[in-house]
Amino acid sequence: MFMTDETNATAPSTQADDVPSADTPPTSQALPIPYAKCEPHVRTVHGDTFIDPYEWMRDKNSPELQRYVHEENNYYQAKTAGFDGLKHKLFEELKSRVDETDMSVPTRMDDYWYFVRTQEGLQYGVQCRLPIAGPDDWDPPQVKASDAPGSMPGEQVVFDPNVEAKGHDFFRLGGLDLTRDGRWLLYGVDTAGSERYDYRIRSLEDGHELPEVFKGIAEACFTPDGKWVFYTLLDQSWRPYAVRRHQVGTSVDDDVEVFRESDERFWVGVGLSFDERNMVIGCSSKTTSEVLMLSIDNPEGEFRAFIPRQEGVEYDVSFARFEGGGVGGGDVPVALVYHNARNPNFEVDVLDLKLHEPPYRLGEGVIVAQGSPYGCERGDLVGAGASGKPVNTPYWNIVNPPILQGARGLGIEGIAMYRNFVVLSYRKDSLPHIAVMTKDEALEDFLAHRPWRFRELQPDAENGGEHLYSIAAGGNPSYDVPRMRYSFSSYTQPGQLRELDVATGESGLLKRAKVRGGYDASNYRERRVWVRVRDGELVPVSLVWRPDRCKAMAALGDDLSGIDLLDVADDSIPRSRSDNSVLADNDGSGQNRVTNSDATGAGVIAGAAASTSGNVAQQGNDGFPCAGSPMFITGYGAYESNSDPGFSVARVSMLDRGVLYAVVHVRGGGEMGRAWYEQGRRLNKRNTFMDFVDATAALQQAGLADPKRTVANGGSAGGLLMGAVANMAPECYAGIEADVPFVDALTSILDPSLPLTVTEWDEWGDPLHDKTVYDYMKSYSPYENAPFGPWQGDAAAEDESGADAKSKRETCREYSGDASVMKTGVIRDADFATVAPSADSGSDDSENRPVRHSPNATWRYPKIFATTSLNDTRVLYVEPLKWIARLQSQGVDAIVRIEVEAGHGGTSGRYKQWQEVSDENAWCLNAMGIDR
Repeated sequence: MFMTDETNATAPSTQADDVPSADTPPTSQALPIPYAKCEPHVRTVHGDTFIDPYEWMRDKNSPELQRYVHEENNYYQAKTAGFDGLKHKLFEELKSRVDETDMSVPTRMDDYWYFVRTQEGLQYGVQCRLPIAGPDDWDPPQVKASDAPGSMPGEQVVFDPNVEAKGHDFFRLGGLDLTRDGRWLLYGVDTAGSERYDYRIRSLEDGHELPEVFKGIAEACFTPDGKWVFYTLLDQSWRPYAVRRHQVGTSVDDDVEVFRESDERFWVGVGLSFDERNMVIGCSSKTTSEVLMLSIDNPEGEFRAFIPRQEGVEYDVSFARFEGGGVGGGDVPVALVYHNARNPNFEVDVLDLKLHEPPYRLGEGVIVAQGSPYGCERGDLVGAGASGKPVNTPYWNIVNPPILQGARGLGIEGIAMYRNFVVLSYRKDSLPHIAVMTKDEALEDFLAHRPWRFRELQPDAENGGEHLYSIAAGGNPSYDVPRMRYSFSSYTQPGQLRELDVATGESGLLKRAKVRGGYDASNYRERRVWVRVRDGELVPVSLVWRPDRCKAMAALGDDLSGIDLLDVADDSIPRSRSDNSVLADNDGSGQNRVTNSDATGAGVIAGAAASTSGNVAQQGNDGFPCAGSPMFITGYGAYESNSDPGFSVARVSMLDRGVLYAVVHVRGGGEMGRAWYEQGRRLNKRNTFMDFVDATAALQQAGLADPKRTVANGGSAGGLLMGAVANMAPECYAGIEADVPFVDALTSILDPSLPLTVTEWDEWGDPLHDKTVYDYMKSYSPYENAPFGPWQGDAAAEDESGADAKSKRETCREYSGDASVMKTGVIRDADFATVAPSADSGSDDSENRPVRHSPNATWRYPKIFATTSLNDTRVLYVEPLKWIARLQSQGVDAIVRIEVEAGHGGTSGRYKQWQEVSDENAWCLNAMGIDR
């Protein structure tokens, strides 16, 4: 979650003299709802016209926008002032659990051990190093965490952001690179939050800096000898598009462009290969990639593609050797190629570079592992009927190692080969896994053309039980490292860094994250359940709770078998009228679970429910099961990103207050492999939203949460999810926190001049050139589907906002809909559906059961809390501001916190970030009815 730090916020220097600064504190705890003027902007695409009253907000430097930002920030402060005590308490709780003075485990790179020190009271960690004792020194030095940076004999401060950040309201380190001899440092910083970094070269011997500066770039790296720098340029849309070469000691004006990507769908990156023999340029869109290489022995040469790009095919390559495995004891150089040319869920091939010569082809070599094609768009290329099989179908393949046989949702994520061992990364059953084997075993299997004998690496036995682990190899930057470092954590288990001797199987603990204040992991529980959603798919949901505090989960006792599988049942379909007839099907599933849509075609879940195998909890007097049980539910669901288990210190405060924490692993993410992603993108995007709604409703109907005390959260693309479910199923949520939310998706994806738009067409579809995509995106884009029509707000809200503001808002409503509404001034009743209480609710609960935003019916909407940053280049600030303005104009209890200095990731500095998270969680708890 991202939040802003209003205590340090200042208005842009370009504001008009009569506009108060953004950090001016509110003078009243009852400020009026900020007024956003209406200035109709007409957008006509594919014959469809939409009139946008708030598009004027795109002019960031206008005095009107700056005034509005100031008023919204003050309104936020006034609206949340009532629980300032809770904000402070949560911050102090978080702070009390963290070792403010600490250090990371030293990691060896070349001739130094590198580590990071954090100190109490300082915002940023300090990069330090110690020289190795000798070539065979692979045991990290013993360093006291309590010592000051640079205090240990031989210790050197490499980079101290606390010093570098002085004089800046925002500071973010873009990257650090070092020459092989450790004498020179290349570093980049961003002091505006724009994600454009200025890189400089500094001597680590005397601290002086060379005159050349690479301004406003994406990234940069040295050649190992430090004589050359390769760096990536950004275009006006923040797309890394070209690579330049710089000779150290010369003017940047003489730099040479060595590569340019003209296809706007592709991003470009540059770096050093793992074996440090090649400079590598990677070009990738959402669906296609290419790797170009240049030997470091010829830095002024020409980059050449390892394998030329193929539309719709992704690949990556790394290089290693089987030492002594060749004829006469010579080495066998190999390329490890990771690609999806033949299998949509990827495969790994190993090429003997002595037997294969360029040009190389995808699919050459020995197959090490293949993912499951089931449910994938191109699954039938692997086997007839594979695309139509459920993602959860067990997958068997004779080429795969035994540990992968029968896996569900199997996705191959990569392979790494070191001098002494090999590591395979993959996903199955919605969780990450790694497997290892010795290099000698890998050589034997490679030469014998048989499945490789990988062994799955599982968390240490002492951490066994019902835990949901994330595990990954990491901290192994050297090819020669004799032992493998790996990390793991769960929702209840703080992270550990361990080291494994692959040959002997001996594993040792290097560091366990400390949680102060008496935290005892045995007091908490975590569980993965599956929800069968409306189209029959099984969606994983992670649950975390404290049994002695969470009323709903305590009612289940130790036997949780009744909630292993929750179903969206036919007998819980929402009814529309007194005759209980089912509203029209609108989701294409043929199961009639969705109410009639509005004019844009956006389906609305009303009273979506689920049943379980058995009554796990009794209904409360208000008709809701186990009334009073609070739940915080979150999701993301885009870009094939995974919402994997991980520990959070801030989360403990919620769990201790009896909150059930839930993560819905919706489609659009990658938890169940490529098929999971494909079924939640482009023209399948609404699956993401329906998965989240159905999972929420299933947990509520199972008696695990009360809709009146359920708060949802998501950020960025997860913010789009939040906006969509607020429109689709407002009755399921008391509040929704949307961080830097992508809520005006259609407007942004229609404009190719905006940052990221063209590259995003592979993710969302191209609504500019495809009417089908346009219509589909318009059916769910939160801003365009937000409430409009006469406001049925309460008298208190009217009194607070004032009669004049109310009149202005009603004027805005004339511009808050489709062109057909604008022309006639009439919203047709047929465009909306109202929902009567279900027959078995036990009472007439129509007052609290929300309906679609009909002008003839009272509607209810969750409380909304959004965050944004004026310098955000990924989701422009204008999206959440327009959304909040529209919601406020309709009387929705909506607030936004606007950071005027930071970017997409919020503010910098750990204490500021802790405060932001505490503020966010305080709002969520307050929305659940928890005030202390």
